[in-house]
Amino acid sequence: MYDYYRATSRQAAVVKPEKSRVVNPAWDVVDAKGIDPVVILGQLIAFIRDVPYDMDLVRPIGVYPPPESAPRTEEEWEALPEDSLYLDGPDIDELPAHVRDSLASVPDDRLDELVEQWGRIEEFSTHPADDGYLLEVLTGLRALAQRAQKEDELIYCWISL
Repeated sequence: MYDYYRATSRQAAVVKPEKSRVVNPAWDVVDAKGIDPVVILGQLIAFIRDVPYDMDLVRPIGVYPPPESAPRTEEEWEALPEDSLYLDGPDIDELPAHVRDSLASVPDDRLDELVEQWGRIEEFSTHPADDGYLLEVLTGLRALAQRAQKEDELIYCWISL
């Protein structure tokens, strides 16, 4: 599960981190099942910006679980209890401002072209996305990004695997 939402700060973004953002009407959220920020959303950002896709194009910053408490060594990772947040999540990532701005900048006349390009990526090859879902997600993310941009907020991704 990937919930994309906007927040005024990292502190605000991690309120009730164990809860999906979709179930709380207080969040301005887009439910983007199966669309991770680095690979699948990253390829959309590459199409929008008309640049080659690279794994480093979207570099989210992990804000939950708290990165300052994360294990630093292999031994510390191995010593974590099975129910550790660092192993099971959920995770919350902050997306860079350029991702918000790229999404916010998509004009109406590029929507069909972008959905067509995005629908051809390898990650959608086993589940063709021709039912309108990608257009729904793209327009939802664009609107979310425009609202975030207007309010000088960033976009966050709540991840539960």
